[in-house]
Amino acid sequence: MSEIHGASSSARSPPLAAAASTMALSPENALFNKYEIGKLLGCGAFAKVYHARDVATGRSVAIKVINKSRLNNNANLINNIKREISIMSRLRHPNIVKLFEVLATKRKIFFVLEFVKGGELFAKVAKGRFSEELGRKYFQQLISAVSYCHSRGVYHRDLKPENLLLDENGDLKVSDFGLSALADHVRPDGLLHTLCGTPAYVAPEILAKKGYDGAKVDVWSCGIVLFVLTAGYLPFNDPNLMNMYKKIYKGEFRCPKWMSPDLKRFFSRLLDTNPETRISIDEIKLDSWFRKGYTESEVKSENFCGAWKEEEKKLQDLNAFDIISFSRGLDLSALFDCKFKAADDVDRLTAEEQPERVMEKVEEVVKAENGGVQLRKTKECGVELEGENGNFLVSLDVYRLTDRLVVVEVKRKAGDATAFSGLWKDKIRPVILRRQAEVQVSGSS
Repeated sequence: MSEIHGASSSARSPPLAAAASTMALSPENALFNKYEIGKLLGCGAFAKVYHARDVATGRSVAIKVINKSRLNNNANLINNIKREISIMSRLRHPNIVKLFEVLATKRKIFFVLEFVKGGELFAKVAKGRFSEELGRKYFQQLISAVSYCHSRGVYHRDLKPENLLLDENGDLKVSDFGLSALADHVRPDGLLHTLCGTPAYVAPEILAKKGYDGAKVDVWSCGIVLFVLTAGYLPFNDPNLMNMYKKIYKGEFRCPKWMSPDLKRFFSRLLDTNPETRISIDEIKLDSWFRKGYTESEVKSENFCGAWKEEEKKLQDLNAFDIISFSRGLDLSALFDCKFKAADDVDRLTAEEQPERVMEKVEEVVKAENGGVQLRKTKECGVELEGENGNFLVSLDVYRLTDRLVVVEVKRKAGDATAFSGLWKDKIRPVILRRQAEVQVSGSS
């Protein structure tokens, strides 16, 4: 079972809040003219995390920097990064670390994340066990976040105190979705099969290698977390890894004497080795021990880059994941491939402009072609462009990224891509980017 431990240690991101060093990312004034880079917060095998400040708002953020050269075309690592982006882009909950945007250069990928300055929950519990009241508070916030994830088809699969952060208000934030799975990863048998997780927190059905329910293994890990918080030690522990796995598989643990009867009863349901009879998230929320003082976290219907005025909602707002890939197949290859060929089916650029103004510029270029190109409007900020004699047909769509930035996507629908490339590269693209600083999001050049 060494691959379980190996998966966790290799994929784990450095913490978003930790003792800072004085190392800065670069002598540049601001990354992408948007973020002033500050102190190094943490290092992992393949990434570094820095504190940074949003120049426009003054807000603190954490920026995880992944050097593409360190990935060495490792398919597993690249898939983990793709999965983390695709998953975090779906999640907006007060107890989950927010991913604000993803940026890229030819050599590096940048995750711009919520800065959580309270550090890991692990560091706090390492000083001593919590009272049942405090443990319940954090467990309630954890269950609220996990329930939200499950409702969106996301299973974390590596829940542990090291991946739970605390903000300045002492509220919990779930982080590190590098080992998470999506509902569409489920095999035809309705189960997940990838061996992953951290040994002391892994559910017995994962050890059985027969497939498992992602929601059920998250409940098990939540139970281990609650036990650590309220008991101050792991329920299943042994210096010999195989002995520890045997204890997990058999469900051999004892609650300390100081625990209340209700909490002991609760653990018998949380750490039930049979996933079929193990308590579910919905049942957890109805449990008498859990419900004391519980109020469901308010989840706002929030756009990835903020809420927009009602009259602007007719424009399609995008998150950074969508910019990289609009497809259901989660094709994020543009992040990892720095080359762009003129004959490719898709090209994207980001510009500091209003969507309506971009469309005006496109129409001006087309008019200057004197009938050589036909323009048909397809949506509020989208058109089809057809070349003379039908030698090309492309769609051009404008999507809002932030209140200042838009993404323009050009996609070939028919005809010869090279027939359109000159018009795009030499006329439309330069007009859109005129007097603008292009932010390279998709990695194309």
